[in-house]
Amino acid sequence: MKIKVESEKVVKAVRKLDGVEIVLESTDDAKEAIDLILRKTELIKGDDYGNLKEVKVTSFQEYVTSAVDYKMVFLLEFLFEDNVSLDTKVSIIKEVQKFFEKI
Repeated sequence: MKIKVESEKVVKAVRKLDGVEIVLESTDDAKEAIDLILRKTELIKGDDYGNLKEVKVTSFQEYVTSAVDYKMVFLLEFLFEDNVSLDTKVSIIKEVQKFFEKI
């Protein structure tokens, strides 16, 4: 399952959590920031965290009105252990999505 998050929301979240103004130049930068956010906020709690194998991060540009007016968007793909129920997957992803909606 995947969600998309605008780069500026990731930057704002790290600023809010750590007081650091980061620059996201690559998916590696975004991956580090997402890992930091997940660890600091404890959005994924206890046993549920063990169900999550990895969060893969890819990027793309979303054009708002023209080729010059675009936003960098990161696609977060949540990879879970094989035996995780769909309800648990949705619950975890919803928490992460709600966090970024508030930023």
